[in-house]
Amino acid sequence: MKLRERLAVIKQEAQKVDGERFNIRKLNELVVRKQYQNEITNRFSALENLSDEEYMNKAWEHNKKNIKTSTKESLGLHEFKQHKPWFDEKCLVVLDQGKQAKMHWVQDPNQRNSDNPKKVRREVSRHFRNKKK
Repeated sequence: MKLRERLAVIKQEAQKVDGERFNIRKLNELVVRKQYQNEITNRFSALENLSDEEYMNKAWEHNKKNIKTSTKESLGLHEFKQHKPWFDEKCLVVLDQGKQAKMHWVQDPNQRNSDNPKKVRREVSRHFRNKKK
């Protein structure tokens, strides 16, 4: 029997099944690829001894389990990138300055005060963009 598998999984499908994503980038390394091929071959060679009387669903579940365990052992799971928080005390101070400039303009909307909130808003946006980067 020839079996061809595809390890790339759509994000939504991976979350529906069991939330596991395999680190398939390791397959680019020759040593890891050979190890994975050997594990899959060994697991499926054990299946040749099964009788033909078994139900197809049971055989499929067994195959699926073998593929997942081999992949987990050889490749490991994909580690998600941890995002560090960017909003800190400095951002809070800059945001408060923007709010104060707008409130000052609302209380006294003359030409001199109309330019200041625009400048402050630009500075706040620039600060937030730089912090996110």
